[in-house]
Amino acid sequence: MESGSGSGPSGMSRGEFLKAGSVGLAGAAFLAAGTPAEAARKGSAAPRHGGGHHHGGSLGVSRELWGSAHGEDVYLYTLTSGRRMTVRISNYGGVVQSIWVPDRAGRVENVALGFPKLEDYVNDFENQPWPAEGGSGDTYFGAIIGQYANRIANGRFTLNGKTYHLPQNDGSNTLHGGPDSWNTKVWDASTGKGKDYVELALSHTFPPDFNGFPGQIRATVTYRLTRENALYINYEAKNISETDTVINLTNHTYFNLAGEGSGDVYDQLLRINADRYTPIDENLIPTGELAPVAGTPFDFRRMKPIGRDIRDGDPQITIAHGFDHNFVLNGSGMRLIAVAEDPRSGRVLLTYTDQPGVQFYTGNFLVGDLVGTGGRTYRQTDGFTLETQHFPDSPNQPGFPSTVLRAGDTFTSTTVYRFETAGRGLSHHR
Repeated sequence: MESGSGSGPSGMSRGEFLKAGSVGLAGAAFLAAGTPAEAARKGSAAPRHGGGHHHGGSLGVSRELWGSAHGEDVYLYTLTSGRRMTVRISNYGGVVQSIWVPDRAGRVENVALGFPKLEDYVNDFENQPWPAEGGSGDTYFGAIIGQYANRIANGRFTLNGKTYHLPQNDGSNTLHGGPDSWNTKVWDASTGKGKDYVELALSHTFPPDFNGFPGQIRATVTYRLTRENALYINYEAKNISETDTVINLTNHTYFNLAGEGSGDVYDQLLRINADRYTPIDENLIPTGELAPVAGTPFDFRRMKPIGRDIRDGDPQITIAHGFDHNFVLNGSGMRLIAVAEDPRSGRVLLTYTDQPGVQFYTGNFLVGDLVGTGGRTYRQTDGFTLETQHFPDSPNQPGFPSTVLRAGDTFTSTTVYRFETAGRGLSHHR
């Protein structure tokens, strides 16, 4: 697997994708100055987008003891951008516990769903069923997802003529690497600071044939927060065995740009740079078709409210109880693939990735039994994910981009979640 270099979306000049979404001059200037991939290769933050946007303050990274899991100390790390953005991340599962960003009036709120205490994550991720049968189940709030993000049908795949059997934790499917996977491990952590960024590097070596996957993976996931209020997630996974394997990595943060616990995201706007998506069967497994989004609820090529078409009776929406689908992203290499905005607060989220797909999920299985960081319960559609990835079930789908990681090879990928604000009058997308 290879990750591409920086390039604009297919068929669009730089800035055109943002102009279509009307997210303001700051984002357009950001693209004009260079992609996040270009900035990452230079080892610094993305270029600044002009004067008047910086509010002072200093970059910082600190940690506090958060508890213990599996007999190991767990810490909560706080990264600050110097521009009123704060991200709290734990070395338990690489969980992004909260993301604090300002609105257009400067009010700072947490826009990521999560739990206040470590034991809540341990209970949710590891102690099933919790809190009760028929509850929300494993949410994966904010976690590193591996060894294979999303679903593998029937918990098996064939590679080099050998069939591998995986634990099934989603009906007959293997979901997000199986039970007690990457999201439940205590990772080794180190912090760093540069001129325009702070970062937290998490590393873990998984035993051979972990959860039934062939090979052995030495993984490092680095979270970098820049002065530009951009959270980079850099993935590196080396197959240190003599056996080929498959890999697909992502982060599972749920966003609510109005603030976590504020209610549903129906009125928040979204644009995804994808002409096609992968329809699913009754087991939420892709059929193999790359279907056009045109004329369907999956057409997010122009900004529209997330809730506009979610109740229109489309069979695909009915199967998933909302959106839980992989979008086939246009273009290749590092590019802007999605823009989301809360019109009331003016918060804007720009998502960049070098991956071929993104799973847009609307929290369909949140049933009101989980209490979040702000003390309110989470219900269906109270958040959305943009899980950058290769396609679900790719090991069983020869027409999908390959997820094979050869023995001795290293997989690398970068995703960036960048926050800005849109002023009044700039947030009306049609």
